[in-house]
Amino acid sequence: MNRSMALLLGSLTLAACQGQSQNPYSAQSLPMPPAPAAAAQTFDRSGYPAAARDYGRYHSWAWQAGQLPSGAGWADSAQIAEMLTSSLDQQGLRPAQGGAKADLLVSGSVRMERRQVQDYDRGDIYYGNSPYGNSYGMGGSVPLRRTYTQNMLIVTLQLTEAASGQTIWSNSAENISVDDQAERSKLLRKTIQQALSSYPPN
Repeated sequence: MNRSMALLLGSLTLAACQGQSQNPYSAQSLPMPPAPAAAAQTFDRSGYPAAARDYGRYHSWAWQAGQLPSGAGWADSAQIAEMLTSSLDQQGLRPAQGGAKADLLVSGSVRMERRQVQDYDRGDIYYGNSPYGNSYGMGGSVPLRRTYTQNMLIVTLQLTEAASGQTIWSNSAENISVDDQAERSKLLRKTIQQALSSYPPN
């Protein structure tokens, strides 16, 4: 038997075997199971954005844990509390009265921070002479770096919803401090007002 005949017989045998074998998999179509009975009453909020917070419903406040804001060496807690109370009043927030539960809890701190600041000046350089009223030469500019220290006055404030314990707003503001005590007190009041200027958020 030649080679071609052997290949032909092998192909026929393989085809016959494949024709006789049965597919072990069979297609089935089953109906989908019914939805749980509670599915119609279940609302998944995760797919929707959170509702905008209504800051207009907050009217009163108290100190967080009954603690006045932490002070600095040149401004005690009572002085900072007085300035913060005045600034909160300008934002429409009043201290809770007569043991009533406050809408918001207020906490804050004042601190001084020394920072290294780098500044650059442009130094102009010119080489040459001016014979007969005409200028000849070459010019250029070289950046001059200066490093110095600044004292920064930093105010940090935080408002917490009393009912939920959730922080609803926080902010900080800073200004370059001054040496004069009276001017520094004015600067502190200004910095507190700047920190509160973003409340309520838009």
